[in-house]
Amino acid sequence: MSRVRSVEGTRRCLIDRGWEFAPAAAGSTPEQLDRLDWKPATAPNTAAGALRDVQAWDWDSRVDFDAADWWWRVQLDAENAPIGSVVLGFDGLATLADVWLDGAHLLHSDNMFVAHELPLELDGHAHELLIRCAALAPELARKRPRPRWRVPMLTHTQLRWFRTSLLGRTPGWSPPCPAVGPWRPVWIEQRRLSVGRTDVRSRVEGDHGIVEASLELGDDITTASLIVELEGQRARGELSLHEGRWTGQTTLAAVRLWWPHTHGAPICYRVWVEARDGSGNITIDLGHTGFRSIEIERGNGDFALRVNGVDVFCRGACWTPLDVVTLAATPQALREAVAQVCSAGMNMLRVGGTMVYEDDAFYDALDEHGVLLWQDLMFANMDYPEDEAFVAGVLVEVDQQLARLQDHPALALVCGNSEVEQQAAMSAASRELWSPSLFHRTIAARVDALGISYVPSSAHGGAFPHVANTGTSSYYGVGAYLRPLDDARRSELVFASECLAFANIPHDSGLPGGPALRVHHPAWKARSPRDLGAGWDFDDVRDHYVARLFSVDPVALRVSDHERYLALGRAATGEVMAQAFAEWRRERSPTRGALIWFLRDLWPGAGWGLIDAHGVAKPAWWIARRALLPLTLAITDEGTNGLALHMTNDGAAAVTDTLELTLWRGGAIEVGRACREVNLPAHATRELPAAVLFDHFVDLSWAYRFGPPTAHAVHASFAGADAWWFPAGMGLEQGMGSSSLSVDVHGHTATIHAAGMARYIAIDLPGWLPSDNYFHLAPGHMRSVDFDQVHASGKPSGTITALNSEAVLRFKLDHVAE
Repeated sequence: MSRVRSVEGTRRCLIDRGWEFAPAAAGSTPEQLDRLDWKPATAPNTAAGALRDVQAWDWDSRVDFDAADWWWRVQLDAENAPIGSVVLGFDGLATLADVWLDGAHLLHSDNMFVAHELPLELDGHAHELLIRCAALAPELARKRPRPRWRVPMLTHTQLRWFRTSLLGRTPGWSPPCPAVGPWRPVWIEQRRLSVGRTDVRSRVEGDHGIVEASLELGDDITTASLIVELEGQRARGELSLHEGRWTGQTTLAAVRLWWPHTHGAPICYRVWVEARDGSGNITIDLGHTGFRSIEIERGNGDFALRVNGVDVFCRGACWTPLDVVTLAATPQALREAVAQVCSAGMNMLRVGGTMVYEDDAFYDALDEHGVLLWQDLMFANMDYPEDEAFVAGVLVEVDQQLARLQDHPALALVCGNSEVEQQAAMSAASRELWSPSLFHRTIAARVDALGISYVPSSAHGGAFPHVANTGTSSYYGVGAYLRPLDDARRSELVFASECLAFANIPHDSGLPGGPALRVHHPAWKARSPRDLGAGWDFDDVRDHYVARLFSVDPVALRVSDHERYLALGRAATGEVMAQAFAEWRRERSPTRGALIWFLRDLWPGAGWGLIDAHGVAKPAWWIARRALLPLTLAITDEGTNGLALHMTNDGAAAVTDTLELTLWRGGAIEVGRACREVNLPAHATRELPAAVLFDHFVDLSWAYRFGPPTAHAVHASFAGADAWWFPAGMGLEQGMGSSSLSVDVHGHTATIHAAGMARYIAIDLPGWLPSDNYFHLAPGHMRSVDFDQVHASGKPSGTITALNSEAVLRFKLDHVAE
């Protein structure tokens, strides 16, 4: 699993077609294959994916994939495999796998995260390749030493002995489709040149970029050169042979830096090696690199990321596979998903320890789009063994993954596990058990040797691993623990490796069964995320904040007006996230980063994701987005100190514009306006008391309560960003009337006009992506929204509603064929 992308003259054949698969009773052998019910399949794939492909499984099926053996077979011949000396490769087999070729046993693998390469001789005749992925259930039933702490999210604590993903094995929040099968590509390669372990590292010294390379090449190589290039700027350095490795470096002057997209341009340079043997030159493509420095400040309980000497507030989400069934996605789908992350203003993704290591195309997309990576190793919550055999297998896995990741400019840090320290502490294990040697010493040494920043566990530091005000933490004060919104500030959060988990309601298209499904229906509840054994789920968490924000009884509302209940729920979770990030991005805030728990749902329903299982942004995504963008404006209530305005400019250029504050009473009466010119430097956050904009005292926060509130709504705008505050609370009044909103359509642009104040304007146009959604409009204001068609079946007719209006405004895009 080196970073070599291709070698000139090498022929690789993917073995992706012609497969068959079949289940068998646990303990089956190759001699029993004639009795199996074989069905066609493709690879890479999983048992669930293969069954889905032949329409024998869906979300509502009940198949215990871990209880059976799963067999895969394919014929190799001159049409799909080279003749002669070849290498047979398996990039991932889940999980207890054995491989035979023509009846001869070639491989046993017990780690789904380890790749294997096997030298073979093929003669062009037909050969049968056979894979058995053995049942995991009998192994889980074997008696082994008890763990030293409990893991409530798992039904099988024996999973700690096996190097496999927890996806599909956590019934409280993941679909019942654990990975079983050849989940990563199977291939055969005929090599002109064998390239062994390859290390490429880049660094910045002053305005110079330096790339170092070290490769194992074949014995016939006589010379080799390292080349780095961008847009005609090229540097070449000669490599020399020393102790079996070709090593050297090259330097570029006036190098262009790689930045997270929120702070600058993510510049990537192409890297390759030109080697020569007796027959000529051979080009070895090493992909790309980027020049940047990344530092993590950890003193005094801090955890702050600095890129190229600039403090970066990291915000984003925890990544989930685009297809949880096969764990596979095309490079184009991955690029589009990462582009969607950028459009939300996010600059960091975390691949958590409950997931899987992603495809190379994912990491390339992060580099190209300028999104930082927090990469967990695939360990989570459990008390992992530390015997010699287990650790040896783990180190093979870790070394392979670090070889893939080490020179990706997006890589900010590697984390040893997800919540192992926290789980041990919360389960009342003694303090000395919170820091397992495997993560705090063994793996740490491997990562440190490569100069990569390392954190032993996702929640780490402080009196307890899960405290918010030291190091990194899983912050659910606002969220699962039902703390008031001001806990976002009172907690003194430093860096949330995960936070703000809610059952975010998607549009109707993202629900199983569509708009007819009700929250209390078993089909809805079956997919509501929850902790096993808890007397609540994350629908209850959402409802708690619906009541806090909008002063309604969500349970009563769910019974009397289900559509209204859904509308408030869709807005509430996004609003909570936006207010939390407004607190965390303040100039005086100690918070240096926060990653929302789940970017995308694993299956249709009201899951943790900001994006539904089909890739459609949920209402919460749109509302939270305004607090995540590089240029933001926010308002906070500072009590008797009044309202504070917070302006953030992450970009590389200063922004000078007019900051305007408008006060509104009722639905349409302007009672005050003030403005001032503001210069906001590059990479800067500024706080300004709203009172300084006025020449007289105005009780903007309604803290003194000398009478009714001066204004029911406060609207601030600056350089295209806007923010709202509602001093008397966010309770919504009906009765704006059908004339309050109107729309003009020109081509693929709809301009929405508000005669009175409009709250949470929702645009519903399935199959089309709006440029904005779920926003407020001040009386007499308008906003133009552009639409891009994302599905060919998308009709040009849609609706516009506001949360404080009963009216439904219908519109149709111009010049669109239905």
